[in-house]
Amino acid sequence: MPKKKKEDIDLSGIDSTEKENLKKILLATREEDDVKSENILRPMCFEDFLGQEKAKENLSIFISAAKSRKEALDHIFLVSPPGLGKTTLAGVVAHEMNVPIKYTSAPVLEKPKDLAGILANLEDKSIFFVDEIHRLKPQLEEMLYIAMEDFKIDWVLGAGTTARTVRLPLPHFTLIGATTKAGKVSSPLYTRFGITVRMEYYPHNEIELIIKRSARILGVSFTEDAVKKLSFCARGTPRIANRLIRRIRDFADVRGVNVIDVNLIEEAMKRLEIDKNGLEAQDIRILKNIIEIYGGGPVGAETLAISVGESVQTLEDFYEPYLIQCGFLNRTPRGRVVTDRAYELLNIKKDFYENQGTLF
Repeated sequence: MPKKKKEDIDLSGIDSTEKENLKKILLATREEDDVKSENILRPMCFEDFLGQEKAKENLSIFISAAKSRKEALDHIFLVSPPGLGKTTLAGVVAHEMNVPIKYTSAPVLEKPKDLAGILANLEDKSIFFVDEIHRLKPQLEEMLYIAMEDFKIDWVLGAGTTARTVRLPLPHFTLIGATTKAGKVSSPLYTRFGITVRMEYYPHNEIELIIKRSARILGVSFTEDAVKKLSFCARGTPRIANRLIRRIRDFADVRGVNVIDVNLIEEAMKRLEIDKNGLEAQDIRILKNIIEIYGGGPVGAETLAISVGESVQTLEDFYEPYLIQCGFLNRTPRGRVVTDRAYELLNIKKDFYENQGTLF
């Protein structure tokens, strides 16, 4: 008798609530499969981590020094736009130090006991990675101050008049805090990090190397021209490059293409609504709205986000950094303003819109 697939499981005879719970379990399983596919592309050592040469050189020195002294590595503060490899770099550091690493994200840490439980269970010289550390709650941040400097935490025992504070020892660990918004990290927390690493968008030649590596792991073949073409569509971001490789592989599989060439890249990018600069449909919409509705700017982030149907956080974290990097957008004290390059990109005459401000 053939084995049933997850999607073919017989759901008859159970109520609607149980069906929904089962569907959630199946969906979670599929999501785990997607994560595994992403994880196989993650480098495990500096040799495989392509790009960010200055950061790697400095970290290699700090790691070698810490290992020679048999000490824990100093706390590291990672800053970059999304998708440039902060989490991956943390894993590489742990691998190079030959120590375990514990991952978490600031938004999931609700109460002091959540943080205390993780810290108390860390191993000596191990790494504790906190993503989106700028979203850490104040009371948890204050707990980290003592943990980072003295490797201890203060804990309250009892309640009311019988309450007392005890200071519990912690193993010497390395905190790696990652953020896309360094300005939102408080000064007392920031100054406790001994190492700061700022990661920049990858140039096209480094994205080409990343594409070749990922393609080799996934068993996908590209021509040299196709690799070069795709590198210009990846927004200088490895995460996007890897995502595009998987989507292009889908097109190639359906077409029965063994070696992906420029023509297939161009067709796939057209279907995905990505232009030769890596700009997506929403990027173009943002630039057009500023020009056509707000006369080229300035316009505030909240107003712009509403006009394009996007959240302010997504606008500021994902779209704006790349548009600014490419020279299509400027941030000013009064708001966002498009540049002459944006008019040229959209083939719009500047004279026609420059005096057409919004009425609202």
